Amino acid sequence: MKTEIIKDHINRFESCANKSKEGVEFWLARDLQQLLGYTKWDNFIAVISKAKTACEITGHIVNDHFADVGKTIQMPKGAQKEVPDIMLTRYACYLIAQNGDSKKEEIAFAQNYFAVQTRKFEIIEKRIQIFERLIARHKLTETEKELSGVIYQQTGSDKNFALIRSKGDKALFGYTTQQMKDRLGVPGTRSLADFQPTILLKAKDFATEITIFNSKSKDLKSEQAISEEHITNNRSVRKTLLSRGIVPENLPIEEDIKKIERKLKSDDKNSLKKVDKLN
Repeated sequence: MKTEIIKDHINRFESCANKSKEGVEFWLARDLQQLLGYTKWDNFIAVISKAKTACEITGHIVNDHFADVGKTIQMPKGAQKEVPDIMLTRYACYLIAQNGDSKKEEIAFAQNYFAVQTRKFEIIEKRIQIFERLIARHKLTETEKELSGVIYQQTGSDKNFALIRSKGDKALFGYTTQQMKDRLGVPGTRSLADFQPTILLKAKDFATEITIFNSKSKDLKSEQAISEEHITNNRSVRKTLLSRGIVPENLPIEEDIKKIERKLKSDDKNSLKKVDKLN
């Protein structure tokens, strides 16, 4: 396929893209019908039906990707007519293209165009999820440092901070920090939090924030009082998680956060080098 033709197809496909009020990108089926070279709506609907089946088989909710809507078209002598249409996500368009005749130039282009676009979205989505976990880990570190400082200010010593934190873990997971490490296979010298999912990092952070707040507002002066406060808060957070079907100690281990951070920094450096070369 010649470069000029590819550019023309890209412009045509992108000019038909729409965005919902929520910022979600979508295409209308009747526009896609023309882009893919289908002259009859009934023939195109048959392809859409196959795409819906494929969507269901892959475990996605069909209505999330294929939404029935109406479209008003102009008729002769200024008359208007409402015809059925379908809002399609990028993934829906990809499935439709995959179920079309790849010998047709438009469909061959669409198969590659939407495959790349879908992959881009998945890569961005995954990177955002990783970044959110990294932010949550940094936040927990800062909150735990603050709690250590509060313990020192209130009691005159923070030497047993690690013990207080472990008691909090016991209340949250039903296991001490070391027991959780053994359970998940976390190296003894590493922090348990470096291998936990975002939801647990945020749960621990929330419980710790409450401990800080109440230690100050209640003017808790003893290590035991602060420890009991931290246990109570972690038990409350655990109760909330369990009520939503989340068992903290059963959540699987995640990739080492330090390894992820190094990879993100490396990717960013490589991206900057590519930009510099382009400039």
